[in-house]
Amino acid sequence: MWRSATSSEAQRGRAALALPLLFLLAPAPAGARVLLTVDEALALAFPGAAIERQTVYLTDAERARAAELAGGPLASGVARPYVARGEGGAPAGTAYLDTHRVRTLPQTVMVALDPQGEVLRVEVLSFDEPPDYLPRGEWYRQFDGRALATPLALGRDLRGITGATLTTRSTAAAVKRALALHAVVTARGEAP
Repeated sequence: MWRSATSSEAQRGRAALALPLLFLLAPAPAGARVLLTVDEALALAFPGAAIERQTVYLTDAERARAAELAGGPLASGVARPYVARGEGGAPAGTAYLDTHRVRTLPQTVMVALDPQGEVLRVEVLSFDEPPDYLPRGEWYRQFDGRALATPLALGRDLRGITGATLTTRSTAAAVKRALALHAVVTARGEAP
């Protein structure tokens, strides 16, 4: 038998329909959570240095070599190193930006290398995942002084962080890509 809804039942029904609409109309989360700008990160890595952004187009062979050294594919065949020069134009180092997915959202890190091609500093520029998945700054210091030949295996060569495993893995892979890319770019015999 069919019966008509009471006014309180009708109000509950309208409220039940309105709730999903509120989620659809709620503002979307903001874009990347920027922690440092590129200029701020470069200033931390190379204080007082003159920075020049370059563009390097890798050949297919160079891209394949960089992927082999990195242990995984590169996102692009274009490298954009930031070359730092100190007083008198002396090389101060080179930095690379690497944007990659952590779990489902992106992270951008800067990997700064010294003139010998060893990691000088790793800085997180933006991180879209929940803040709980972002390691503290001291975790990133364990990359300092690492070279391309240095293993970067989590749990063996690098400390892992419970609850941030995907972040630590993706960051280690980004550092390895930057080191590999730098090795290939410098093998040309050109600057950086």
